[in-house]
Amino acid sequence: MGGVTKDDAGFGTRTLIFALLALACGHMLSTLLRTIPAISLDLMAADFATPPQTLASLTSIYHFAFAASQVPVGAAMDRFGVRPVSLSLLVGTIFGSMASAFATGPESFLVGQLVLGIATSGMLMCPMTLAAKQLSPAQFGLWSGAILSIGNIGMLLSSSPLAFVVDRFGWRAGFWISAIGGVAVLLAVLVLVPKQPAEHKDDSSPLSQMMEVLRLGLSHQLRGLVALSLVSLAASLVLRGLWGGPWLMDVKGLTRIEAGNQLGLFTLALIVGPVCIGMVDRRFGHRRTVVAATHFASALLLLLMALGAPGYPVSSLFGAAVMPPQYDLVLFVLIGLAVSAQPLLYGMTRQLVDAQSAGKALSAINLAFFLGAALMQSVTGVVAALYGLPAVMVFMAAALLAGTVVFLIYTSSVAGIK
Repeated sequence: MGGVTKDDAGFGTRTLIFALLALACGHMLSTLLRTIPAISLDLMAADFATPPQTLASLTSIYHFAFAASQVPVGAAMDRFGVRPVSLSLLVGTIFGSMASAFATGPESFLVGQLVLGIATSGMLMCPMTLAAKQLSPAQFGLWSGAILSIGNIGMLLSSSPLAFVVDRFGWRAGFWISAIGGVAVLLAVLVLVPKQPAEHKDDSSPLSQMMEVLRLGLSHQLRGLVALSLVSLAASLVLRGLWGGPWLMDVKGLTRIEAGNQLGLFTLALIVGPVCIGMVDRRFGHRRTVVAATHFASALLLLLMALGAPGYPVSSLFGAAVMPPQYDLVLFVLIGLAVSAQPLLYGMTRQLVDAQSAGKALSAINLAFFLGAALMQSVTGVVAALYGLPAVMVFMAAALLAGTVVFLIYTSSVAGIK
C-alpha cells in the first residue's frame, strides 16, 4: 500500500507498516469499547436500576471526554512524538476498562467512561499522525482508509461475538476482554513502534499549541470540513454504537444474537468501505464530490429506515405492519458503505496543511468528529425518550443533510479542493 521508501518516509517500508498496524490495533480497541453499550444497554440499565435512555445519555461522557482530549493529545504528538503518547494512552485504557468492569451503578460507570474517553482519545490520531508525517498526501489518503478499516474491526467484535459473550458471561466480560486487549496492544507498540523524536518538534508552550489546534479548526480553510465532521462520524457511531441494537431488538423484534448478526454485517461494510473509497480516491480523485454525494445518500438511507417503522409511510406503502428486518439489513449495509467516505475528510485536511501542523490539524478534525458524536448521543437520548426511536433516525438524517450543505458552501471557495 502506497510505495513508501526509507528515503522519502524516514521509516523503512516494513517498519512503517508494522508500526501503523500496531497503532491501528489501538484504534480497534477504542471502537470496541465505545460500542459495547449498543449490544448490552438493556442489561446494564437493569443492573444499575436506571432507564436505558438515561444510561444512554450518561454514556455520552465518553465522547465528550474523547473530544475534549483531542486538543492536548494533538499538541502532545507534535511535541513529543507518537510512541510515548500512544503508550501513555494505552495504560489509561487498561485502567478505564477495569474501572468500567467494576462499576456498581451509574455514577461509578460514568467514572469508567470518563477515563476511557480520555485514554482512547488518541488511538486513531496516533496512526493517522504517524502516517501524515511519513507519507505524501496521495499515499496518506489510501492509508487513512486502511487505518479506519482496521479500527472498525473493533465494532465487528462488538456485534455477534460480543452478543454471545454478553449472553453467556454478562456485560462486564466485554470490558475485561478489552483490558486484556489493551495489554496486548501496549506490548505490540513497545516492540513494533520505533523510538523516534518528534518529526517536527514545536518548542512553543503547550497552551499555545492547544490554541493552535482550535485556531486551525476554526480557520476558513477547515471550516467546511469541521462542519461535516460534526455530524458524519456521529451518525455512524451513534447508530452502530448505541441505537442500532435497540432499534433491531425493540422495533423489529430480533433477539440479541440476531441483532448482533445484523450489526456485524453493518460493521463489515464499515470495514470494507474505507479501503474501497481510498482506492477510488487514489485512482479518480474528486474528493469533495464523493464526500458530499455519499453523505447525502447516508441521510436518505437513514430516513428510509425511520419510515419503515410501524405506522410510518414506507410500511404503509407496502401494506405491512412494519418493514421486515431484511429491509433494515440492506439499509445498514448501504449506510456503512456510503458513510465510509469519512477518511477523505482526513485526506482533505492533510492537503490543506503542512507536515509540521499535521498533528494539530488532524486533531482539530478529530475533535469535531467526537464532539459531534457526544452531542448527537446526548440529544438522541432525549429524542428517543420523548418521541421514540424512529424520530432518532429522522434527527440523524436531518443532521447529516445540514452538515453536507454547510460543507459544500464553505469548501466551494477553498483552493486545492475539488
